[in-house]
Amino acid sequence: MFIDRARIFVKAGDGGNGCVAFRREKFVPKGGPSGGDGGRGGSVALRADTDLNTLLSFRYRRLFKAGRGAHGEGSARAGRSGRDLVIPVAPGTIVVDEATGDRLADLVAPGQEVIVAHGGRGGRGNTHFATSTRRAPREAEPGTPGEERWLLLELRLLADVGLVGLPNAGKSSLLVRISAARPKVADYPFTTTEPVLGVVPLPDAPGIVVADIPGLIEGAHRGAGLGHEFLRHIARTRVLVHVVDLSGSDPDAAVATVERELALHAPELTTRPVIVAGNKMDLPDARGRWERFAATMAARGREVVSISAATGEGVPALLRAVRSRLQAAPPRGAEEAAGVAENTPPGPGAAT
Repeated sequence: MFIDRARIFVKAGDGGNGCVAFRREKFVPKGGPSGGDGGRGGSVALRADTDLNTLLSFRYRRLFKAGRGAHGEGSARAGRSGRDLVIPVAPGTIVVDEATGDRLADLVAPGQEVIVAHGGRGGRGNTHFATSTRRAPREAEPGTPGEERWLLLELRLLADVGLVGLPNAGKSSLLVRISAARPKVADYPFTTTEPVLGVVPLPDAPGIVVADIPGLIEGAHRGAGLGHEFLRHIARTRVLVHVVDLSGSDPDAAVATVERELALHAPELTTRPVIVAGNKMDLPDARGRWERFAATMAARGREVVSISAATGEGVPALLRAVRSRLQAAPPRGAEEAAGVAENTPPGPGAAT
């Protein structure tokens, strides 16, 4: 099951209380105060883990607490610090504070980490309050509470290439042809109900990650069909491959529909490099429409390649075009690459 949104509550550990104690030992006159400090509360952090590609682990567990600090003890013994809690999330997870709407982090790099709740500070024992005129202070500080907040998590898949198109255009069949991914393939619309990732090996180059996005229909940006649920996953792709069913009655209108929905969802997608893949060339109707369709796309400045996902015809040429576009495309934006600073500034009651 693919889960790309979650709401969780995180609670950092409270700091331990300082201790009021006095040293009383034989042959040690006027021992004085000996209360130790309380321990620091544990903090809660999120870390990008490449073993995960969904937020499914948060479907049934929403409460996360770090360990609290131990109280100080006599003989100036400080309490132990609470255990920190590190929560693994899928790379590409955006972390938002529900109360303020502030984006705390965009965890895109493997191992990138952000502290989302700082542990409370331990209270000082009475040894800190002794002065030359106040030899036996009977006061100590309580520990401060740890931070707590509700977080909204949103996953946006990290992929080099996104496959888009109308339902039943052949996107899943193409992904099966070029990778080891096995999405559901059938002869009816909306067989793909969630994004599917596949790694595509390229000759003399590192493999690329391709995302198959569920089919878009007119009105998808307003909630029609299934594609609107996953349009956010296209935002991180560097190149789009628009798969078009050339055996359909009007492939030009199909291209216009998908391009319009992408533009209405996020205008910046209109500047993304696009390769139009005219699919199903193994069918006579598709071959009959190819010349006119290719000329129309060329007139609109679109790079177009004819393929058949069923037989593999034209697929190597498509991968060469994808590789060329990826080499020319800029890397993911600096904001996405760096996310937000790995550690948020300490809040009230944070450990120092």
